[in-house]
Amino acid sequence: MALISTKTILTSLCFFHITLGFFFLTNPGSIADQPIVYLLGESMGLPDSRSFETPSPALGLLAIVLAIFGITDLVTLSLPDEIGLIHYWGMQAPLRLTLSFSFTLYSFFFSASSPLFYRPGAKLSSSSSSSRFQHPSAHHAANNPGYTPSSWGGDALKNRVFFTFMFVETMSWFWVFVTLQEEKREILTRRARRRSGSNSH
Repeated sequence: MALISTKTILTSLCFFHITLGFFFLTNPGSIADQPIVYLLGESMGLPDSRSFETPSPALGLLAIVLAIFGITDLVTLSLPDEIGLIHYWGMQAPLRLTLSFSFTLYSFFFSASSPLFYRPGAKLSSSSSSSRFQHPSAHHAANNPGYTPSSWGGDALKNRVFFTFMFVETMSWFWVFVTLQEEKREILTRRARRRSGSNSH
C-alpha cells in the first residue's frame, strides 16, 4: 500500500494546474519570480523570459487551458477505480510522463546553454573538451556560436518557467505512474476476489 494514494496525488496535481491557471491570468510575474524557477533556471543556465512579467493574450489562453485540464482531470477522479485508475489514468499517466520528460529534455538540451552545441572550429584539446561540461551559463548564445535558434518558434520553450513547469510535471507524473502500478495490482486482486466470491455462491 502506497503512503499517498494515486487519487490524492492526482487531486493535488489538478489543483496545482488550476492555481497556475489563476496566476497566469491574474499575476504571471509571481510565477516567474518563484524561488524554484530561479534555482532550476540558474542551475541549468536557462534565460529568464520577460514575457511572463505582465499579462498577455497568450498567457490568458494558457491560463484557461490549464484550468480546463485541472477541472476535467478532477472530474475523472469521481469514476469507479476500475474505470478511472486502471483504464483512464493507466493510459494517461505514462503518456503525460513521456511528453513532459521529452519537453524537459528539449528545453535544456536544445537551448543555447546546452553542452551539445560546440564552438565551430575549436580544437579538441583537453581544455576545450572539458569546458563543454562546465556550468551551463558558460554556453549562453553570446558565448556559444555553435547554437542556432529554432526556425519554427521552439525557442519560446527554452526558458526557466517552461523548464521548471515540465520538470515538476515529470516528477509528478512519474510519482503517479509508480503509485498507480502498485494500486493497480490491489484493485485487480480485489476484483478477482469479488468474482470468485460471487461464483462460489
